[in-house]
Amino acid sequence: MSERSFDVVVIGAGPAGEVCAGRLADAGLEVVIVEQHLVGGECSFYGCMPSKALLRPGQVLAEARRIPGAAQAVDHGLDVPAALERRDEVIHNLHDDEQLPWLDARGIALVRGHGRIAGERTVQVGDETLSARRAVVIATGTDPLVPPIPGLREARPWTNREAVTAKEVPPSLVVLGGGTVGVEMADAFASFGSRVTVIEAGPRVLAREEPFAGDEVCAAFAEAGIDVRAGTSATAVSRADGRVTVELDDGSSVSGDEILVAVGRRILSADLGVEELGVEPGRPIEVDDTLRVPGHDWLYVIGDANGRALLTHMGKYQGRITADRILGRDVALRSDRGLSPRVTFTDPQVAAVGHTLASAQEAGIDARAVDVPTGGNAGGSFVGLGAPGTARIVVDEGRRVIVGATFTGPEVAEALHAATIAVIGEVSLDDLWHAVPCFPTRSELWLKLLEAYGL
Repeated sequence: MSERSFDVVVIGAGPAGEVCAGRLADAGLEVVIVEQHLVGGECSFYGCMPSKALLRPGQVLAEARRIPGAAQAVDHGLDVPAALERRDEVIHNLHDDEQLPWLDARGIALVRGHGRIAGERTVQVGDETLSARRAVVIATGTDPLVPPIPGLREARPWTNREAVTAKEVPPSLVVLGGGTVGVEMADAFASFGSRVTVIEAGPRVLAREEPFAGDEVCAAFAEAGIDVRAGTSATAVSRADGRVTVELDDGSSVSGDEILVAVGRRILSADLGVEELGVEPGRPIEVDDTLRVPGHDWLYVIGDANGRALLTHMGKYQGRITADRILGRDVALRSDRGLSPRVTFTDPQVAAVGHTLASAQEAGIDARAVDVPTGGNAGGSFVGLGAPGTARIVVDEGRRVIVGATFTGPEVAEALHAATIAVIGEVSLDDLWHAVPCFPTRSELWLKLLEAYGL
């Protein structure tokens, strides 16, 4: 048994934990970070980074085929082995050696193993006890959720981890779930030549976004040969002779060489020792707007573990807020929960921030939606010819500010931050009217939106 003391102990070296630890160490605090798997976490190795590496080749090729002049130069399909090799480079072949110099440069200690709360300001990792002079930060993230469908576990399903690290492309793939992970992986594997079927229990894919977003993605999927079965659920799964068969509640069935489960995430709080603090294990850990656990002023929870916004960038944001609180700065969350910016990297992309029209109305806001075509301006005439795309702002009529925005179309993700600034900064429409977009850029869609509103 050994014991060491630090200013702050961070459990979990994913993006949220790394950002928090780095900010604290840069301010001169002595920090240790505890990680039982890979430094860098789910996003770096099994989520955001590899999935975008898989999606990018097909989308670049699709865009080239939409542009006269470039289209004539495209003679062949994707080089799938080269795309998978690039994916392996992005995830460093599932080694975190290149992550460690970042910790070393900041003097952050790393303890490999599973951390558990063992008392106030105390974390146990195997035979080692880590005590915190100031705070403990939980940043343990989530695992894929596998629902209790008869036969599903026995069928050896893929989760996001197996999908984004696959060494070969299956001839056919069944995807359970039409959320972001499900539709992104459907898009990626279809671009590599798989016959893909998406099964979504709800009435449409991307159910939390504006209805037109899911409709446009489904229309593009249909053109790409992806079969989307919305409004139906899997009732049983079996694997025989190398094939997976999924029975559906409408009496039909679908089959494929592999099945990917993408129906949600499981909070990793069941084995953290939090029950000793009166916190229910296995569920999101409640925090206030300073990311502190009520009744325990030394304990913070950031990222997926608190269940507020299961997005990498929001976990990093929470890590910055928490570090500042520990350093004595009077800050709290302003961007949170369903108001977070988010992107689905399909073709067309779906980029959104803040409210949809429906969620604004449900929140009691006197809301009005204004739509224009994403490509309906001079700059748009050079991008995604013939591709679908809609831009929407949701306006709080009483305050004349934007409370939500959604963009669909090719390469719209980079357009989102301007909308995020408008929403979080509560910039008035009258002030936005004087923010002049350059000609000829697609940013002129902001001018078109404000004109459509009536300015």
